[in-house]
Amino acid sequence: MADPHGVPAVTPIAERGYAHPEVLVPTEWVAGHLRDPAVRIVESDEDVLLYETGHLPGAVKVDWVSDLNDPVVRDYVSRDRFAALLEARGISDDTTIVFYGDKNNWWATYAFWAFRLFGLRNLKVMDGGRQRWSEEGRPLVTEMPKHPRGHIKVGERNDRAIRAFRDDVLAHVQAHHKLVDVRSPEEYRGERMHMPEYPNEGALRGGHIPGAKSIPWNRAVSPDTHCFRPAAELRTIYQEENGLGKNDDVIVYCRIGERSSHSWFALKYLLGYAKVRNYDGSWTEWGNLVRAPVEKP
Repeated sequence: MADPHGVPAVTPIAERGYAHPEVLVPTEWVAGHLRDPAVRIVESDEDVLLYETGHLPGAVKVDWVSDLNDPVVRDYVSRDRFAALLEARGISDDTTIVFYGDKNNWWATYAFWAFRLFGLRNLKVMDGGRQRWSEEGRPLVTEMPKHPRGHIKVGERNDRAIRAFRDDVLAHVQAHHKLVDVRSPEEYRGERMHMPEYPNEGALRGGHIPGAKSIPWNRAVSPDTHCFRPAAELRTIYQEENGLGKNDDVIVYCRIGERSSHSWFALKYLLGYAKVRNYDGSWTEWGNLVRAPVEKP
């Protein structure tokens, strides 16, 4: 059954069998909390100019390039700069943060992952992202929001639990632990260095990390609804088809870590995997790394 705008209906989040359904909220919930001072809606897009063309009423923008990444070091911003970013967006210690964005939320989950590096926990993702909101005929505005400045204490960033570095990946390969390549099949096979619809750039060599399974990130989302698939369907993809177990030590990667954050989110929060890390260096690092092993089919 579809809504009056012809958008296919989805099973309620609480009925999809997720390990942590609380991290997802439907568009209806967000529509009811647009003016809630305890909730801050955050848009994070691949297209960094999209927000200015229209965004959810009251939503603030987090630019993955200028806001989250250090301008000099290939790493994320400092604790102080991150805290200043949050306060400028009207976020305080007790604020519930709800992410959404384009491309079926892949940059929204990237922002979610980056915020978790700094220890923030009261985080959610709007299921279906910007596209479902728009297709449902919900409002997008160009007015820039004006929220009172927030007050928040941010701890030192802790990468250990959810982030992998190249030495971690090398050890993973040697130990024959589970690796998931979430890029397109063409990238996995070494035919391209970037997604098919993008300029072919990013690394000197093509292929994949030895032993990695090819599970494209977008398989976790229904193309009709733009929402995450129910847990049973996700288990079929990750466990039955590819042999990943909930207690396996899993590292996911893509080209720069954004698509793999989406798969990380699905595995960790929707399926409840005990240990899954995102290798954000991904193929732009591995494909240029001296003496790093590469496989091709």
